[in-house]
Formats: sequence, structure tokens, C-alpha cells
Amino acid sequence: MTSSKEVSDLEHRYRQDFPILQSGDYVYLDSAATSLKPQCVVDSIQNYYTRLSANVHRGVYHEAYETTRLYEEARETIAHFIHANPEEIIYTRGATQALNFVAMTFAEQLLQAGDEVLVSELEHHSLLLPFQALCARKQASLVYVPLTEEGKITLENLSAVVTSKTKLIALHMVSNVFGYRAPIEEITAFAHSKNIYVVVDGAQAVQHFPIDVKAMDVDFFAFSGHKMLGPTGIGVLYGKRQLLEKLAPLEYGGDMNDFVSKTASEWKDIPHRFEAGTMPIASVLGLAEAVKYLEKTTLEQIEHDTTRLYRYTFQQLKKIPGITIYNPHSDAGLIAFNIDNVHPHDAASFYAEQQIALRAGHHCAQLVIQWLDIEACLRASLYFYNTFADADRFIETTKAAVTFFKSVGF
Repeated sequence: MTSSKEVSDLEHRYRQDFPILQSGDYVYLDSAATSLKPQCVVDSIQNYYTRLSANVHRGVYHEAYETTRLYEEARETIAHFIHANPEEIIYTRGATQALNFVAMTFAEQLLQAGDEVLVSELEHHSLLLPFQALCARKQASLVYVPLTEEGKITLENLSAVVTSKTKLIALHMVSNVFGYRAPIEEITAFAHSKNIYVVVDGAQAVQHFPIDVKAMDVDFFAFSGHKMLGPTGIGVLYGKRQLLEKLAPLEYGGDMNDFVSKTASEWKDIPHRFEAGTMPIASVLGLAEAVKYLEKTTLEQIEHDTTRLYRYTFQQLKKIPGITIYNPHSDAGLIAFNIDNVHPHDAASFYAEQQIALRAGHHCAQLVIQWLDIEACLRASLYFYNTFADADRFIETTKAAVTFFKSVGF
């Protein structure tokens, strides 16, 4: 058992990289909602606005050329990070837009009336809602993979509901409520043996585990920059080249066309045909710096440090009488819990008064909250820049919260 006094050799170096943590009083346990940003990401964004501030693919003057170079180098950096080819990387506003893109282009063409799309009750609304709406439009069926008693997805349960009508499986890689990692590699191998396509929401995975989209053989993979140390307003969609090349643009405008006439137009090659108008250039450059930071720190080290801290926190938290923990373990540092008989919003306010930030609500995943048969829950999400001192403050504050709410009649 790791002592609560033990601090890793890298903890202080990690923390000094994050400007918001320099006050020393703030315990941030909401990284699953959005991660903190290291100074190098902030510097990259500032550098763009103060030194360049030009558009991409549109000018030959120095600032425009340099901006375009950095923008396309960022694509190469991100592609390397997930073991993709640069032309398979599409910049989006976030994972939400990326998943909507797949639903409204590829899946729109794929599905016919009577077809089936497999999802689960664990899904974030950014994945669930686009495919729910798609199935309604196409008169297709949304089929839910049965969960285990712990709330996990297994290949056995998934294969039991696959039929000859199943055309697509759309699932998370890591649940944003429980932190469970789905067996995507096994699911993809099984799905492709049945000629079924696989779309993966990787928003809670890329910041924790090394990702190899080629080894997983997924057809589409989406993630957001702001959950992986990057800026808001930027996300990524990976798609297999042979699938992307068959798709028409979803948006039309500047910089995505090769030729325009009065009656017809021709589009650029992938990925640029899918990036109409002025893209979030500063956020793209910031995301590239976030990726470099993750690669320098290494995801293996991040996973090790996060897991070690999570195990200590979880073991201490479950000793506290008067709380209910809904996930018996997590692969990504998440603890979903409630203080008994206390609404999570009330509890979150108690934590906030102690300068501890965590999430309360349904976490944009209402179906899993319904599956738990609760109204909402608290979620503490640990990451590698948290410390054992953070964990101890969280644990002691939880004890104090239980005592306080009991004293006032909850």
C-alpha cells in the first residue's frame, strides 16, 4: 500500500508545468470533464496570436507560410500519436462534431430501413444522440449491448445481440462515468468478421493509454483536445483512408474546393475537403503541443502515476461509512459515488467551498444514470498532475461532508 505521504519524484515537476496549480490551494478532480493546460500549450496559442495571426493555405507571405507549415506539421504530430496517416486526420471542433460527422456522412450512406446500429447505455450523449437521430431518420433500429452487473461491455454480451441486420457498432473506448475500458480490439475483430463497421469515441482514452488505430483496426476514432491537455474548440476524427475517400463534404465553403464553376464544383483530396472555412488554427497548434507534452512525459508514465494515485484514493474512500461507490474499479482514474441521502449538487457545493473541484450530475450520459437507478452522482477524476496531498484533502473533505450532512438532518 502506497503511503499517503509518498510523493513521486515527478509530481512537483508536473505541477509546475500547469499555471493554474501554482496557487497551491486548488484541488482539481474534474479532468474527465476537461483537463488542465500546461504552459507550453498556452505559449503556443499566444505565439500564434502575437507572432503569426495568419490564415492557412491562403498566403505566400512569411506569416501565412509559417502558419500553414505549423498547421500541417501538427497533423503529422497527431497522426503519429495515434499511429495513423496524416491524410486520415480531420480537424473538428471536438469529439462531438467528429461523431456527428460520421453519423451524417458515412453512416447516412450505409444504413437502410430495418438495419441495426449497436450502442450501449454507457455512451456519452456525443455518441448516442447522433446515431439515435440517424436511426430515426433512416427507420433503422438502435440496439443496446447488455451490460454486466458491474456495468461493463463484454464481447460475449455484444455478440449475443448482433444479427444479420447489424451494420455498425458505435461505442466508447473508456466510459466517462465508470472509467471502464471496453475490449475494442476484440470487438473490432469480431465485427469485421461479420462485415460490420466500428466507430469509437476515444475522448476518455487518448490521455491515458497509447493508441494505435491501425492495430485496433477501427474504422473511425474520435477525440477532443481539451481532455488531453489541449485547448477547447479542437478535436480530431481519424477515418480509414479508403472510407474517407468515398465521402462527400458535409460543409461547403472556402479552402475545401479545387475548382468552382457556375454549375458544378470539385473538391480537394482528403482531409482538406472536410475542413471548410477558417479552422481553429490556434487550437490546432495548441493541440500539437499537448501531444508533444504527452509524448515527452509518456503515456506509460502517466498511466502508472494516475493508477497508483487512484488505487490509494479508492481504497481510502471506500472505508468511509455513508457513501456509495458505483464503480468497483476504474481503468482511467474515475470514481463515481454519492454521499448517502444527499443530492450530489448539494454535496458538490460542500466540496467547492473547500476549493475541491469535481463533477455532479448525469455527466452527459443519462442512460447509465438511469441504469444505476439514481438521479445523479458525483464524479472525481484523477490525473497525473494530482498528488497524494490532493487525495488526502479529498478524502478528509468527504469525511467532513458525511458528518456535516448528517448533522443537519440529511
